[in-house]
Amino acid sequence: MKNYLFVFMVFSMLSIPALGFSQLTDAPKMTSENPSNTIEGLSVFPNPVSNGKLYISTKYNLPKTIEIYDVLGKQVIATLILGESLNISRLSPGIYILKIKENELSATRKLVVR
Repeated sequence: MKNYLFVFMVFSMLSIPALGFSQLTDAPKMTSENPSNTIEGLSVFPNPVSNGKLYISTKYNLPKTIEIYDVLGKQVIATLILGESLNISRLSPGIYILKIKENELSATRKLVVR
């Protein structure tokens, strides 16, 4: 029973991006009304991060795919967040590149960890 529940949860999380949230909400995709391909209302804080928690919020707060790269271009975190907080306590102090994807839109930010 525990294995079935685990498989169901993993499948549910993996199928979320496939649902096409633009069909469920009025969130914009890259169209003529949003040609800049940026995430509306994106806020990433605190930056620099010193407590191991990073908060990422947007106007629509849809599930987001998060990728974090070190300065050499090596991916150090890849995850899907359903809320606004991301635990980055395992990252060493330094400078990183944060890539955020929501719906079909994406944004890139510099992230400083202290």
